Amino acid sequence: DWNFLGGILEEVHIHSTIIGKIWLTILFIFRMLVLGVATEDVWNDEQSEFICNTDQPGCRNVCYDEAFPISLIRYWVLQVIFVSSPSLVYMGHALYRLRALEKERQKKKAQIRVELESTELEMTENRKRLERELRQLDQRKLNKAPLRGSLLCTYVIHIFTRSAVEVGFMIGQYLLYGFQLDPLYKCQRDPCPNIVDCFVSRPTEKTVFILFMQSIATVSLLLNILEIIHL
Repeated sequence: DWNFLGGILEEVHIHSTIIGKIWLTILFIFRMLVLGVATEDVWNDEQSEFICNTDQPGCRNVCYDEAFPISLIRYWVLQVIFVSSPSLVYMGHALYRLRALEKERQKKKAQIRVELESTELEMTENRKRLERELRQLDQRKLNKAPLRGSLLCTYVIHIFTRSAVEVGFMIGQYLLYGFQLDPLYKCQRDPCPNIVDCFVSRPTEKTVFILFMQSIATVSLLLNILEIIHL
């Protein structure tokens, strides 16, 4: 269930730049939806259809563990969670700054109202100026915190952090599975009596998803670089 993470990232969307919003859209559509809808159907038979040409008790289990040290679908779920985490830290800082600015605005409005109440003449220039300032403050309500100062630093750090996490997961996936799954996996591990041939279910379909997810990760990484340049 991605509803909780999706709801938080929608809030992040409000406080992001244009490129950041594109990055979040790719995260939603091409990762979370694909993981939620498509990949589970492809990987639901991952272990049950991993067949080996031996009846030796325990052999198929240890060979499966060697072939798939971590299920790719779980790996991608972890990738989405860890890549999204820096954005949540940035969102917390953005909301803190937004509340601070709103408190400052309300404080200024209260000060102006006090000054207006203490102004004796109705049509003095000073009163007109105060009324104009009050109207401007009413119109100046912020929906997002301006991206500058410490908030800009946090934004840049969060982009670098999620880029580093993205690269780490891409390298990890390559080291674990490469760019394709072979239909035949040869296993030589205790308690197997000899070299055992094991067969992976839907290898072509799974290879397509491996390439797709690596491609999306590459696009996300390029968007991070573009966002740094854009800032």
